[in-house]
Amino acid sequence: MAAPRIPGLSDQEASAWMALIGTTIWLPAALDLQLQRDSGISHFEFGVMSALVRQPGDTMRMKELALRTNSALSRLSRVVDRLDGHGWVEREPDPDDGRVTLAVLTAAGRRKVASATPGHVAAVRSLVFDQMSPDQIRGLAEALSKVVEATGPRGACSSRMN
Repeated sequence: MAAPRIPGLSDQEASAWMALIGTTIWLPAALDLQLQRDSGISHFEFGVMSALVRQPGDTMRMKELALRTNSALSRLSRVVDRLDGHGWVEREPDPDDGRVTLAVLTAAGRRKVASATPGHVAAVRSLVFDQMSPDQIRGLAEALSKVVEATGPRGACSSRMN
């Protein structure tokens, strides 16, 4: 069955667009379901803690973390409050600039990320990479990297976050 015709897009572009939109809707929902079921955390909470664990000292400025997780600062603040309530993330003033707040992953948060990661990786592998050949994976990485460059934290859409 051919993709629905979208004015201004070729049939190939319309097919690719519909697949991308479907992925942006269904993949996050499936990953959220897996993380909730297996680890009791949302996909967004996992993303926040994963971003911190990749930083020196497991620490990041809240504004930078919001940018990295594509979140409004107010949403991130509520999630960090929830993670703090579980003892997984703490807020600290930046010693270099007291006006800035840091999010810091705790030892318990690091353990939570470590325990959630194997199931998450298995889900990503099953839902995404097991569905593709190595050439398709390489092509996906190349194509989506261009989209992220255009729309991501440093791209054209970043002005909405500032």
